[in-house]
Parts: sequence; C-alpha cells; structure tokens
Amino acid sequence: MTTRIDDVVGVLESAYPPERAESWDAVGLVCGDPRAEVRRVVFCVDPVEETVEEALEAGAQLLVAHHPLLLRGVHGLPADTPKGRLVHRMIRSGLGLYCAHTNADTASPGVSDALAAALGLTVTSPLCPHAEGAATGLGRIGELPDEEPFEDFVRRVAGALPATEWGVRGAGPPRRSVRRVAVCGGSGDSNLEVAVDAEVDAYVTADLRHHPVSEHVARGEVPGGAVPNLVDVAHWASEWPWCRQAADIVTTALSDGVEALVSARRTDPWTVHAHGTATDTGRMPE
Repeated sequence: MTTRIDDVVGVLESAYPPERAESWDAVGLVCGDPRAEVRRVVFCVDPVEETVEEALEAGAQLLVAHHPLLLRGVHGLPADTPKGRLVHRMIRSGLGLYCAHTNADTASPGVSDALAAALGLTVTSPLCPHAEGAATGLGRIGELPDEEPFEDFVRRVAGALPATEWGVRGAGPPRRSVRRVAVCGGSGDSNLEVAVDAEVDAYVTADLRHHPVSEHVARGEVPGGAVPNLVDVAHWASEWPWCRQAADIVTTALSDGVEALVSARRTDPWTVHAHGTATDTGRMPE
C-alpha cells in the first residue's frame, strides 16, 4: 500500500489539530505534492539548511519541523535569499516540508508532554489549560518520583536534554527540595505568574530574561513570598524531545508504509560558550 504525503499530514493534523494554532502562526504543508509517495520522514525542530541536508542524505520525501519556515508574510521566495534558497532546493529535490508549531505546543500529548517525559515527570495537568479540566493547553505540571535538591534537579535536566553551548541554568536556592514541577517547551517567561500560582517547586522553560528572573528570585526572598525555582534551557533543546513523540505517532498510525527518523543535527544557534575569567570587576570609590 502506497503512503502519500497527504496520509502523513492527516495523521499529524489528527494529533496536532491546526485549528489549535495561534492566529499569528503558520502551520501546515509548506511545500510538496500532497499526492507524492513518501517512504521516509525526518522530524526536526528547525527547518534550516542543516536539517534539509540531513533529510536529503537520509533519502526522505518529507521533513516535519516544529518551527515554521515562513512565519511572517512574504511577497516572494527568490532563490538568492536564505529561505527562498531552501524552498527551491526542497522543491527541486522532491522533499516536502510540514510544520506543526503552536498546535503541537498545546496538544495532548504535545511538546511539553515530551519535555516532561524526558525529565522523568508524571504529568498531572496542563499549566495553562484551554478550559477548566481540559487535558490540552500550554505547558504541563508533573511530579518527580521522589524529592531531590534543586541542584540535583538542574543536573537531571542537563542530563536529559541534548547538549548545547547555552547549557542549563538554575535560579533559586540550590538545596531547595523539588518534586512538583512545571515545564513549558520553548519561550515560557510569559507564564511565570501561572507557575507561581500553581505552587510548583521548580519551573523549566527556555529564553528566560535577566530582569524577570531577578525580580522573581527577589520575591522568593521576602517572608511569605514563596515562588518556584527556575531552570532555563536552550529553546531548541526544550523542544527537541517532541521530535520523537511526533515520529512515534506517525509510525504507529502508518506502521506498514513509513520510516520515521529523528534529526541528529543540533540547530541551536549558539555555537561558542566561555566563562568569564576577570578577577577584578572594579571597586566603588572610597
């Protein structure tokens, strides 16, 4: 039985309904003939040169990415622009591209379920449910099998996710006991207050900024101002576990016709990391 791109799209859109995507988002089939035969699919976070090359080297007919390629409106795709060059190359090579973004973020299971599973959490509820009692929504709340010190939990996170130059950073008392945890794959600082209200011990997300984190930690130092410790990871790393989830969904539904591969290319944009070594940071004048 021949499997076509349209068959894979149908499975993905059943798992990650496109109507759940945010109004500003751009999800769905970007290029490729829906009736084209597909035998191999590669799943990745970013549709960039590296992952397109990987998919072509693997002999894939479809690349499924979490991040959209054309998020903002365009009036043309000339081949002398980065994204235009990518689209032209995929079309010439017979490689389709499908993107599932915010619809995969809020699905159940979705991006944050995959992140929670990677960290060894048992999910109990969404962090920001679509409706009261709903299983869908942004982020997840879960529990570790046992309590552990925050510094050990940060190491757990680092060991569970692919390595990046960004690394994994923790904010808050290192010896604080952690068991109840909130996670949000991708940029999640807009949900800091939700995590506070959820009374979790720690909140894991990406792209946390200096001032919100500094103010958040200061709140925890005030009597009665308990707030969760924070764990900041690389955006790409926080969403990479989703690739395996999506691949498994497709192979389960199309077990006889499609091979699904997870990208091994690190597409986190940060490529160099160094610790500061200055010993004299200056003194206030006496």
